[in-house]
Amino acid sequence: MKSKGIFVFIFFILAIMLYFNNFDFRDDKIITIGVFTGSYWNVQNGNSYKILDNAIKKFQENNDIKVEYVSGITKDDYSKWLYSRLLEGNAPDIFFVFGEDFNILAELGALKDLSDLIEKDDKFNTEDYYDSSYSCGRYKNIQYALPYESAVNMMFVNKTILDNEGIDIPNVNWTWDDFYNICNTVTKDKNGDGIIDKFGVCDYTWKEAVVSNGVNIFDDNGNISNLNSDDSVDAITFIEKLENLNNGYTVTSNDFDLGNVVFQPLDFSQYRAYKPYPLRVKKYSNFEWDCITMPAGPNGKNTSYMDTLLLAMNKNTNNEKYVWEFMKIMTYDSEIQSQIFMYSEGASPLKSVTNSSEIINILEKDGNIKMRLLDYAMENATVIPAFKNYNNAVKMVDSAIRDILDGNSNISMSLKKKQRDINTYFKVEN
Repeated sequence: MKSKGIFVFIFFILAIMLYFNNFDFRDDKIITIGVFTGSYWNVQNGNSYKILDNAIKKFQENNDIKVEYVSGITKDDYSKWLYSRLLEGNAPDIFFVFGEDFNILAELGALKDLSDLIEKDDKFNTEDYYDSSYSCGRYKNIQYALPYESAVNMMFVNKTILDNEGIDIPNVNWTWDDFYNICNTVTKDKNGDGIIDKFGVCDYTWKEAVVSNGVNIFDDNGNISNLNSDDSVDAITFIEKLENLNNGYTVTSNDFDLGNVVFQPLDFSQYRAYKPYPLRVKKYSNFEWDCITMPAGPNGKNTSYMDTLLLAMNKNTNNEKYVWEFMKIMTYDSEIQSQIFMYSEGASPLKSVTNSSEIINILEKDGNIKMRLLDYAMENATVIPAFKNYNNAVKMVDSAIRDILDGNSNISMSLKKKQRDINTYFKVEN
């Protein structure tokens, strides 16, 4: 309770400062950028500032204004650093925003509403982005940020196990039935010691199941509205059915790493970081692997959640015109965006870049990445709802569903009760 009170106090003070705009130490001849070192996708990356430096160079060729940033801020420290700068009133003119921070910063009023800039710029077309990526920067129907780099959740597949079982890798339109049948077939005691040692899936949770069955658990305002719908019940029942294959054993990502599991959901960035094409690291050396779409539920489609690193403008910047132009170079310029595929691990939110022949030739070399599959996944991705209590909402639903799966109660009746409890909580919070 004490930590909650501190957060509320900080939230209140920051909101007041941002509202009254009492602090302003920025030089109108310099654009400052909030940036972090390392990879947003939690993989090793030695090119943290490469794209940014190239974008700055391109920007300064046509604009008589300096662009500066502070180097050395780690990803783990970045959010705290940004909030501190906002509290002090000297936050950068433009800054990267993590998906988990976006809704809070938008709610606080720290971000510039980009609607007028977008509408008046005849050289900017929002339809050039994947809609799912672009929507990640929207809060309460207002565009506060532009997408810089995206990664959609994909299903990693141990091809070696499938080959040994004589099973073809599923196609893009595979279903829950296909998924379960494969898991059921491969789950077995291979060495005959009476203990299951080959498994179907790990880390496939209610989040993946409900979205692929057409369910939005949360509405845009952060209320639980569909936790006990028929499609939600089907999704949780499906999770229970999968878990029952393992006879009480909890399958982990370590089991997958050891080559003992067929399926595991992971971000596409993980695929790019560890697939052994030039300059990458081969993480899984004892089996062949690939990635495919998520399986579709009976009332859904082959969709999954997307995470996007965003770029936002400080509401109190003195350099709106130049900041907007720099934002466009970072997020809308095809030359700069193409470099994401060279120096980072995500995918460009620009459809023309991700589908360009140049990028396809680079990434499909030796058949390592199927860009048609990536395009399909990006087009069909689901955006995580943006509301300030989202992280708390997820934790509560996680706990509620885990309690249900670990018990023996009726899933439908239990979900109905859990939804009532959670809605009561959010009525108080909101």
